[in-house]
Amino acid sequence: MGGSSRKTGFFLVITGATLWGVGGTVAQKLFQQYGIDVNWLVTTRLLIAGLLLLAVQFLMKDRSQIFGVWKEKRTGAQLVVFGLLGMLAVQYTYMASIRHGNAAVATLLQYLAPVMIIFYLVLRRQTVFRREDLVTVILALGGCFLLLTNGSLSGLSVPAPAVVWGVLSGVSLAFYTLYAIPLLARFDSLVIVGWAMIIGGFALSFVHPPWKIDLSGLDAEALGYIAFVIIFGTMIAFWFYIESLQSLQPKETSLLGSLEPLAAVLTTVFWLHEPFGGFQWAGTAAIIGMILFMAFSKKPAGE
Repeated sequence: MGGSSRKTGFFLVITGATLWGVGGTVAQKLFQQYGIDVNWLVTTRLLIAGLLLLAVQFLMKDRSQIFGVWKEKRTGAQLVVFGLLGMLAVQYTYMASIRHGNAAVATLLQYLAPVMIIFYLVLRRQTVFRREDLVTVILALGGCFLLLTNGSLSGLSVPAPAVVWGVLSGVSLAFYTLYAIPLLARFDSLVIVGWAMIIGGFALSFVHPPWKIDLSGLDAEALGYIAFVIIFGTMIAFWFYIESLQSLQPKETSLLGSLEPLAAVLTTVFWLHEPFGGFQWAGTAAIIGMILFMAFSKKPAGE
C-alpha cells in the first residue's frame, strides 16, 4: 500500500464518518425546527441515495453486478430481507431516535451493536466470551448508563421513546452487520447497499409516499439541509467509507469510524446547543473508548 494511497484512504474514511455524524445532527434540525416528517425523510433519503450508489457502481465499477445480483432466487430473497429488516430498520429506528431525542444519543446508542453481536455469537456458540469482550461490555453499558441518566438514579435525562428507538437501532445494526456478510462476499458493497436502500425506501413509500409533502413552506436553508442529509450524510458518507477499505485495513477503517459518534455529539452540543451534562460526556468517552478498544483488540476466534 503506497503512502499516497493510504493518505487517500484516511481522507475518505475520516470524511465519510464525519459526514455520517453531522448528517444525523442536520436531520435533528429538520425534525425540530422545520417539522419534517421522519417517514418522509427516511423514504426520500433511501430512494435517492440508493439510486446514486447504483449510478456510481454503473459508472466506476462492474456494472453487470447491478442486475446480476437478482439472477439467483436465493440471493434475491436475501437482498429483500436485508433491505427490509436490515437497511430500512437501521435507518428508521435511528431517525426515530433522533426525532424523539437528539442525534448524539441516537448515534451512541446505535453503537451498542458490537456488544449485541458479541452476545449473539456467544449464545450461538460461534465464539467464546473473552476477557476483551468483558471490557467491551463494561465500557458500553457503563457509558450508556452515564449517557442516559447523567449520573442520576432518579430518572432518565433522555426521553424514553428516544432510548427505545436507539436501542432498537443498535439491534437493527447488529442484524444488518451479520446478515450482510454472505452477500458482501459475492457482490460489491455499492450494489448490495444501493439495492437495499431502494428496497427499504420503496416499502416505506406505501406508508408515506415521498411525493406527498408540501415543500413550498420550506426556505432555501431547509431544502439545503434535506439535500445534505441525502447526498452527503447518506450517499457520499457510505461511498467514501467503503472506498477507504481499498487502501486501509478494516481495523483502521473501523477505528476512524468512531469519528461518527464524536461528530454527532460535538455538532449536537455546539451547533444545536443541546444540554449535555458532565456525566454524559463521561458516558460518551466510555462508548468511544469501547469502539477504539475493539478496533485495537484481536478478533474473536469464530468470527
